[in-house]
Amino acid sequence: MTLMHDAGIDIARASAARADELRIATYNVHGAVGIDGKFAPERIGEVLAEIDADIFALQEVPLGGRTAPNVLDVLQRMTNLHAVPGPTLDTRERRYGNAVLTRFPVQSVRTLDLSFGSREPRGALDADIDCGGETWRVVATHLGLASSERRAQVEQVLQSFDTPALPVILLGDLNEWFVYGRTLRRLVTHFHRASALRTFPTRWPLFALDRIWVHPGERLMRVDVHRTQLSRIASDHYPLIAHIANASTNGE
Repeated sequence: MTLMHDAGIDIARASAARADELRIATYNVHGAVGIDGKFAPERIGEVLAEIDADIFALQEVPLGGRTAPNVLDVLQRMTNLHAVPGPTLDTRERRYGNAVLTRFPVQSVRTLDLSFGSREPRGALDADIDCGGETWRVVATHLGLASSERRAQVEQVLQSFDTPALPVILLGDLNEWFVYGRTLRRLVTHFHRASALRTFPTRWPLFALDRIWVHPGERLMRVDVHRTQLSRIASDHYPLIAHIANASTNGE
């Protein structure tokens, strides 16, 4: 009986702690191909279940098409979350790009074309999400490989923030290899500087390519890397998780 009572206390404490925060994660799923070379969407879904976030921003997601699998459909079925696709490549044969999964209702969605010249198409998925009575603007993106490309893309993203009344979280694979790169310095002018934690590659993490930026900054409690045996294999990036204080616990 004592063991059952203690377990109940633990569950209650966990539920209370979770009620005080939003858990928002970014994850480059690498097309659902793990570092073992296996295409395994269900394995990505199992990693999402480990994290149990309120909102996931996903990059490199196969979104279906005549000749391509729809990994987002698999993940939506496994998590039972609302799914929002944000393709950066959108043809009859293949759709591919960003996506958001959320347990909260999505109020509106916008897409921003961040393609730069002849380089790989890029974009941002910009969604207003009702997080338990408070609307958050969630901008999920995957920036380019060249520094000039990233600088142009960040300027374009920043120019799109026309709703300053909403709290905003910008997250995704920013592909910025340098801690003090110009892309990151520019973002600091609008967002709180979050911890730069190493997420890539999973075999031996050296680079903080995946980032989470929050405004207002005082809402950010902490950022963690989700490192488990499963997440080490499922993709070449580790998921990154932000813990954000709810308005009720932030004195608002």
